[in-house]
Amino acid sequence: MAVTDGAVAWLGDAGDAPRADRVLPGDGALLTPAFVDAHVHATATGLALTGLDLHSRSSVAEAVDAVAAAHRTAPPGVLLGTGWDETGWPEGRRLTRADLDAVVGDRPVYLARVDVHSATVSTALLDRVPGVRGLPGFSADGQLRLDAHHAARQAAYGAVAAPQRAAAQAATLDAAARLGIGTVHEMAGPEVSGAEDLRALLALAAGRPGPRVLGYWGELAERGGLDLVRELGLAGAGGDLFCDGALGSHTAALSAPYLDRPDTAGALRFETAQLVDHVRACTAAGIQAGFHVIGDAAVDQVLDAVGVVVGELGVAAVRACRHRLEHVEMTGPEAVERMRAWGMVASVQPAFDAAWGGDAGMYAERLGVERALGANPFADLADAGVALALGSDAPVTPMDPWGGVHAAVDHHERASGLRPFDAFDAATHGGWHAVRAEHPAGPLAPGAPADLALWATADTLSAVLAGRARPGCSGLVVAGRVLPL
Repeated sequence: MAVTDGAVAWLGDAGDAPRADRVLPGDGALLTPAFVDAHVHATATGLALTGLDLHSRSSVAEAVDAVAAAHRTAPPGVLLGTGWDETGWPEGRRLTRADLDAVVGDRPVYLARVDVHSATVSTALLDRVPGVRGLPGFSADGQLRLDAHHAARQAAYGAVAAPQRAAAQAATLDAAARLGIGTVHEMAGPEVSGAEDLRALLALAAGRPGPRVLGYWGELAERGGLDLVRELGLAGAGGDLFCDGALGSHTAALSAPYLDRPDTAGALRFETAQLVDHVRACTAAGIQAGFHVIGDAAVDQVLDAVGVVVGELGVAAVRACRHRLEHVEMTGPEAVERMRAWGMVASVQPAFDAAWGGDAGMYAERLGVERALGANPFADLADAGVALALGSDAPVTPMDPWGGVHAAVDHHERASGLRPFDAFDAATHGGWHAVRAEHPAGPLAPGAPADLALWATADTLSAVLAGRARPGCSGLVVAGRVLPL
């Protein structure tokens, strides 16, 4: 392969290769397109990589011990952590602010649950958020959901100083490069990270060798969301535009109540008319819209909104935008058909099923076995012709592109798993299709951007996929530039 001006220029027999200024020897490596992680939160991921990561804590006591240790060693300021999951904890409960106050005193602490749709905070952080005690989702024990959680999260991440933020973002991009990820889709928004965080990330990525960052901004058009999309040249007006929450926090919007909490079916966060206005504004401007939807009620609400705009502006205008649904964990045949007909993209996270799916996982506890096994229907989407892009939603689950491919194939419900090459394609080429920038002849064809990964294995791609291997990345090229690993 020859690369010129950042693009694949030639493919053929080595003896016929054109002259090159630099030769990168393969040494028997497997050459593939670089991975695209289609759903990342770079700052939060970097803070987890460099700070307090609670994913492996197996009890309240272990989590509290980790908080105490971080309190002793971390620099002054808000203490941030993520990844705790009370499922299976022997205490049978979540963290409370009393747990935190006992070991941190008057220090502000924000600890996101693994799904990042609820958190436990210390009293000192609550005191920094005016009016939080009157918001939906507030609990006096410091366990916050819904609007109260969003307000506390904004306050916590807003307190991160610029040097700490830059270090966290760099850590994420460096980790992505080592994993063979050439591009990440950053899912920013006013309730996630903030405009200044996104500006800083885009500037950092543009000024250093490393994976490229394609940004999304999740804010309704009626609130000025399209202004930032235009200003920064973002990929779309969506991503984590939260139409509902998450299953683990009982905030995903369902058509029928939760099995383990029959008094709730979650909640929709917007009126359908607001979503219609957003899809209409995006479609008229040729801008891609996107929505966070996990529960079936949220999926159906967004599709109803898109359907209104199809009736107003025509199916061709809607299809041209490739509007995205993020997560889309619960859906049925009618919804899948509407997605196909309207050219929409399903941005999915196979690691969710690997972590919480099956007949004995957290989803079964929340939904019952039948609904749990029907979640994340990747094969139904792919077989219907809905375009798929794979992502991690890091830090919810770690960046692990090979693991995501394997999880898509090895679904807990066998009939919902993808064929190996379809999964790999969704993790590479699918990410480019999702931003409307795929090369028509394929990601390794002449003319395609030279985003390439070399893998330290003598095996073919078929062998790697069949053997569920996670080969090490021995070389990464982004836009024709060889990156240091």
